[in-house]
Amino acid sequence: MSTDITSLAQLPKVAVVILNWNGKHFLQKYLPSVLRGSYKNASIFVVDNASTDDSVEFLTFTYPSINIIKHTKNNGFAKGYNLALKNIDADYFVLLNSDVEVTETWIDPIIKLMEADKTIGACQPKILDEKQKTYFEYSGACGGWIDKHGYPFARGRILEQLEQDLGQYNNACPCFWASGAALFVRTITFKKLNGLDEYFFAHQEEIDLCWRMQLSGYKIYVEPKSIIYHVGGGTLPKGNSKKTYLNFRNNLIMIYKNTHLTKLLTLLPTRFFLDALAAYKGLLSGDVGFFVAVAKAHFHFFGWILFYQKKSNFVVKTNSKILGTYNGSILWQHYVNNKKKFSQIVDSKF
Repeated sequence: MSTDITSLAQLPKVAVVILNWNGKHFLQKYLPSVLRGSYKNASIFVVDNASTDDSVEFLTFTYPSINIIKHTKNNGFAKGYNLALKNIDADYFVLLNSDVEVTETWIDPIIKLMEADKTIGACQPKILDEKQKTYFEYSGACGGWIDKHGYPFARGRILEQLEQDLGQYNNACPCFWASGAALFVRTITFKKLNGLDEYFFAHQEEIDLCWRMQLSGYKIYVEPKSIIYHVGGGTLPKGNSKKTYLNFRNNLIMIYKNTHLTKLLTLLPTRFFLDALAAYKGLLSGDVGFFVAVAKAHFHFFGWILFYQKKSNFVVKTNSKILGTYNGSILWQHYVNNKKKFSQIVDSKF
C-alpha cells in the first residue's frame, strides 16, 4: 500500500495551534507565512493567554477566518495548550510558537512521515534561526537528544553552540525529543498521555511529553524536509532568571518522573553537584540572579516531591528501548574535550 498521502481520498485533519501572550508583533510578522501553507486540510487556531496588548482585536479585524480561543488568565505554555486542545477536533495537533516563520510546504512532509509510521507519536521540522537563516536555532535545531545526566542538546546545537546548516543532518531519523516551537503530535497519543504536564508551566514540558511517549512505546522523529525559522526567546529571553529557574526545576522533575528509582539514586546527587557548579560559576562571574534561580529551582524541586507530585502526569514505563540518548556527559565533551558539533559526539548515522 502506498504511503503517499496525496493519493488518499481524505487528508488527515491538522490543527495548527498558536499560543499567544502579548505577541501581536509576532502575529503581524509571521502569521501570514502560516496562512500561505500548502497543506489542504489544515485549520489555524490562535489561543490567547489573557494578553494585555491588542492581539485579539488585531486578529478579529485582520483575520476573521482564524479561530480564536481566549483564556481568562495566563495559564503558561502547558496548561494554555491543554485547555485549548480539549476543544479542537483534528487527527494531528501542531503546537506552533508565534515567533515562527514557516515555509509553504512545512506540514506535508511530517504528516506523510507520521501517516507512514503509526508508532511515531511526535515529530519536529528542521528549525533554523530567523535572524541567521543558514544556522540552526537553539530550541530543537534538527532533533533533540539528551545525555546521561539529563541535559538536553540537539543535532546542530551543543549547549549554546549552534552549527551552520550545511545539509549535514538532512536525514529523517528518531530523536529523544521534538521541539515545542513546532511540535507535531498525534492527537490520540497526546490525549492518551493526558497532554503536557501543567505543573511545568513553561519550558521542557515538550521533552517530558516526548519521554513519556517513548516510555509508552511511541517514537519521536525529526523530518528535515520540513523547514521553519524561529526567533527564539520571544516570551522569556535567554538570561532571564525566571527562564533559568523553570529550566532547572522542570528538568529535575522530568528526570524524577521518568527515570527508574535505581538509576535516580546516583543520577540526582550527580545532577545537584553539576547544577551547583554552574550556579557558583554564575555567582563568581557576577550573575547573582542565575545563582538564586538555580537554588530556588532545587528548593522547589524538593517541594514538588513532597507536596505536588499528584499534579503531574506519570506513565507506566512499558518500553525500555529509548532512542536519542547519549550515554556520556555533554558537559564533559563540550567543555573538556572541546567538542562543538553534534557529529563529533554522536555516531554520524544520526
